[in-house]
Amino acid sequence: MYLFFYNGFLSMSSRFIRNHIKKRLEEGKEDPNRYEERFGEPSRMRPAGELIWIHAASVGESVSALPLINALLAHKSDRTVLITTGSVTSAELLADRLPAGAFHQFVPVDTKEAVERFLDYWQPQVAIWLESEIWPNLINETSRRKIPMMLLNARMTSSTFNMWRKTGGFIKKLLKKFDYVHAQSSLTADRLEYLGVKDVETLGNLKFCSPPLPFQKDPFRVLRAATEKRKVWLAASTHKGEEAIVAEAHISIKKQIGSLLTIIVPRHPDRAGEIHEKLASAGFKIARRSLRQKITSDTDVYLADTIGELGLFYRISDVVFIGGSLVDKGGQNPLEAARLSSAIMFGPYMSNFSEIVRDLLENKAALQLKDGTELANATYVLMSEANIRSELAYNASEVVKTGEALLAHIVTQVEDKLAGKD
Repeated sequence: MYLFFYNGFLSMSSRFIRNHIKKRLEEGKEDPNRYEERFGEPSRMRPAGELIWIHAASVGESVSALPLINALLAHKSDRTVLITTGSVTSAELLADRLPAGAFHQFVPVDTKEAVERFLDYWQPQVAIWLESEIWPNLINETSRRKIPMMLLNARMTSSTFNMWRKTGGFIKKLLKKFDYVHAQSSLTADRLEYLGVKDVETLGNLKFCSPPLPFQKDPFRVLRAATEKRKVWLAASTHKGEEAIVAEAHISIKKQIGSLLTIIVPRHPDRAGEIHEKLASAGFKIARRSLRQKITSDTDVYLADTIGELGLFYRISDVVFIGGSLVDKGGQNPLEAARLSSAIMFGPYMSNFSEIVRDLLENKAALQLKDGTELANATYVLMSEANIRSELAYNASEVVKTGEALLAHIVTQVEDKLAGKD
């Protein structure tokens, strides 16, 4: 019944949906050369042979998918992996990082027509969903074609859980279509079982399997030379409101560490102009990476407003603050910093990564802060005390090593589904 009304609503909204995609195109949120993919139209030929389809919502899930893609291709070199996402940023990231044998398409909007067009063309042998994207038509039509379906690294927030449980049997019917479900936490497993999923496996977080973020050696050498006489800390993936907090912390710390350099990497680089203007008007000396401005001896803040270079900045900075956590945005993934032996800090708002945060805190592998004052104090201590900083970083690197066995288990599950095993 819910699916009938859902499709009726989408049918009546078809003109609005297309206009919405066109608006996103005008705003730079869709690829002008590929936006028809959003309506199920392919932009390339389907490779012959076995095709595994993985759907990852955006950047974080895409990064989590990379080790799995590499392992699946290593297991059988004549297969192909199709990965779909819904954002331009994730498409750009994957263009740089996908191995030979894998390619990207944008996921179709969840209208029955677009989904049918997509599935009829690509005809995958197995379909893998990562984390939390539940699209009714995409799931229903994949199941109707008897394509084995897997939900990996499932994550369900309290708000999503509360929304879905109000739909009664609808969500239960959708989730029962998955042939295998792996949850990244016991809390998510409990929520899925409440919604009707049986035999949920909980073996860890697939994000622990991800390789270190890449970097380019030449830009690293240039940046290292420019910062070698400075004390450097990084505010990674900051959201609106956090740059001001980081700036206040910089002022406090610089009273005691005169050579301080603060690197800010905004989560959304299109905010860089606004950030630059506010910091400059407050008296900070800013160098902006997208404008190729050089770091000088009096630079206070290096505004790294580029995409795909976070691995470079983690390697330059021994101390890292994870953004989206001092404002209520649910935080960003701290594991990327953990893999690069960073001393990690984050604020109270880390609900999107609660299980990872729990693992880090239980293993004394990160610091959780209440506010900007604690941020300034903790940053000063970590930059001043090498032993404390090194212990925190070492513990973080140990936590992320737990993902290797999980990856092997997941690959076995995928191969079993391809072989028709229950």
